[in-house]
Amino acid sequence: MLDLKFIRDNPDAVRKSVEDRGMKLPLDDLLELDKKRRVFIAEIDEKRAFHKEGNREIGKLKRDGADDPLLREEMGALSDEIKALEQELKGVEERMHEILVWVPNIPDPSVPVGPDETYNQEIRLWGDPPTFGFEPLPHWELGEQLGILDFKRGVKIAESRFALMRGPGALMERALINFMLDLHTREHGYTEVFPPILVNQESMFTTGQLPKLEDDMYRTRDEVLYLIPTAEVPVTNIYREETLREEELPIYLTAYTPCFRREAGSYGRDIRGLVRLHQFNKVEMVKFCHPDNSYDELEKLTSDAEEVLQRLGLPYRVVALATGDLSFAAAKCYDLEVWMPSYQEYIEISSCSNFTDFQARRGGIRFKPSGKGKSSYIHTLNGSGVAIGRTVAAIIENCQEEDGSITVPEALRPYMNGMEKVTGP
Repeated sequence: MLDLKFIRDNPDAVRKSVEDRGMKLPLDDLLELDKKRRVFIAEIDEKRAFHKEGNREIGKLKRDGADDPLLREEMGALSDEIKALEQELKGVEERMHEILVWVPNIPDPSVPVGPDETYNQEIRLWGDPPTFGFEPLPHWELGEQLGILDFKRGVKIAESRFALMRGPGALMERALINFMLDLHTREHGYTEVFPPILVNQESMFTTGQLPKLEDDMYRTRDEVLYLIPTAEVPVTNIYREETLREEELPIYLTAYTPCFRREAGSYGRDIRGLVRLHQFNKVEMVKFCHPDNSYDELEKLTSDAEEVLQRLGLPYRVVALATGDLSFAAAKCYDLEVWMPSYQEYIEISSCSNFTDFQARRGGIRFKPSGKGKSSYIHTLNGSGVAIGRTVAAIIENCQEEDGSITVPEALRPYMNGMEKVTGP
């Protein structure tokens, strides 16, 4: 959430940010309400001071055995006026909050300006897409031929866009989770956590999923709890309403969780296979850091996610998202896109974002400077390290052989009992 004072002092910058994201918000209404709020507060404070002085005089008269009925009547009427003004102030603040929670983060100046993903900028490429001397199969066909993916039974058990994994397919899913967690904890300096996968409204609000993305979330029927769309939500909320010490920063956390998304509005080829499921596994990286170095930490975070793909030998590219493709809470984001032969293009497999102090303000996450000074809001970052199902799909497609087998990436073999190839049943 943006600081109201920042919006008041920089209305043009906020308007441009909203426009660059392709949004429309009643910012002028917010600023007018802010003026009303400050007038109400000044008037209430003035009347409270007068009321306090009048009550003090009534008390003094009582101690002297005297009374002033007119003064008591005046103070009673003044008390009613204050209550009425406080009620009006509450209404103004509620309306302000309704607008304020929809104001997105301010994009960093380095973010490309454009209304959609076609304005994203390619930063770098790694690896060469494979060339095949045969007609490669999409992962959903090859996976079913090998008996490691079963979409029909996934639908039978749940509904469309749920998948059942079998044998080496299930083993590969589990192996990737362990491989990524080991890489991030043993070599990249992250501490592993395993958080709840049901969270409350406050947690969803902190990370920016609510209210904007509510339609994309799964919610329990009898309690206001949500199935998490990403481990970013519970892990970021570990320190909600807490003040950390500056010496503790930066804090690196990583977590494996299942994730759940309705994927409302998605259609076309993405609904086939493992690319856009309602339930999927992911390893997430979250950082809490000092505001002075959060953009350096974003570069490191992106590099940590890239190393996963490099060790698996999967070709990918890094793109900087344009303002219109940037998530609501992010100030800057890099997407890692892995090459998918069936698409003949790169598809997203990780997003690495710097939220600056946007999430921290929503969640009250602060740090206390080591020297003198007031506590400040921390900067939060997160990145997929990476999406497991899409990685399985990328391995199946990029590592397939003419005989219909799949070569297991060397980095993954120790986690798959030494298995070098996935062959048919």
